[in-house]
Amino acid sequence: MLDILIVEDNHEIAMLLQDFLRKENYIVSVAENGEKAFDLFERYGAKLIILDIMLPGLDGFVVCSKIRESSNARIMITSAKNQKEDKLKGLNLGADDYIEKPYDIDILLAKVNGIFKRKYGMEEIVEGNLTLNAVTRTLKKGGQYINVTEKEFELLKLLIENKNVTMKKEYLFNNIWGSDSDSEIQTVAVHIRWLREKIEEDSKKPKHIITEWGVGYRFE
Repeated sequence: MLDILIVEDNHEIAMLLQDFLRKENYIVSVAENGEKAFDLFERYGAKLIILDIMLPGLDGFVVCSKIRESSNARIMITSAKNQKEDKLKGLNLGADDYIEKPYDIDILLAKVNGIFKRKYGMEEIVEGNLTLNAVTRTLKKGGQYINVTEKEFELLKLLIENKNVTMKKEYLFNNIWGSDSDSEIQTVAVHIRWLREKIEEDSKKPKHIITEWGVGYRFE
């Protein structure tokens, strides 16, 4: 998974921002339009999207809305459109922040670092009676350790981080196994079944990992 996806049609701004972020040790990719942004996000995912509004083809508002349909990834809009109506539209579509251009790069980096420290810097993720430790890569259920593989851990972590959002099977596969993996997409369903057997009270009637037929899975 990418740390940050920059969606920006101004090549100079995009490359400058990419260089600064990579110096901070983030995994970064750039899309110069909305179509490429969707393609990269579907294939790799991203923890944070830094999104311009005025893009060729699909504008940033459409990109924001579509990504928010399937992911809780953080979205930070950066735009020269500084009217109140534009800011409200972006925030109402699901953006987490709206920064006016031109922006101070140090302020932007501080905001980015703050997001990663708050959301992704936690050693433990607690959800009900489940505790995932991101450092030791272990899972506890009701205080008892549950043996999980690396892929099972990553799959459960991704589902919990996007709680109540149905995630497409293709998205889960590309993020956990990689689009160039030799595995088949059916391996997602197999790992979901294994996880249910480990965390659900009744794996035949799951209450946490829910199937949205024809689409994918979500954690409740």
